[in-house]
Amino acid sequence: MKLKLSQLIDQISNFLAPRKGLLPLIGIAFILVNFLFQIIPLGWVSSSHLFLHFGLILSIIGLMLYWVL
Repeated sequence: MKLKLSQLIDQISNFLAPRKGLLPLIGIAFILVNFLFQIIPLGWVSSSHLFLHFGLILSIIGLMLYWVL
C-alpha cells in the first residue's frame, strides 16, 4: 500500500512540475462555476458555496505547490 501511494505521489509530482499554474486555474474555474450557480439557484449547492470553498482551497494549495516545484 505504501509503495502504491509513493508511486502515485511521484506521478502527480511529475505531472504538475511542468504545469505549475494548472491547480490555481482549475480553482479559478471552480470559483466561476460557483458564480454561475449563484445566478441559477440550485438548492443546497448554491446556498453552501461549495464550489467557492473548494476553488479557494485548490488555488491556495496550487500556489503553495508552485513555490515548491
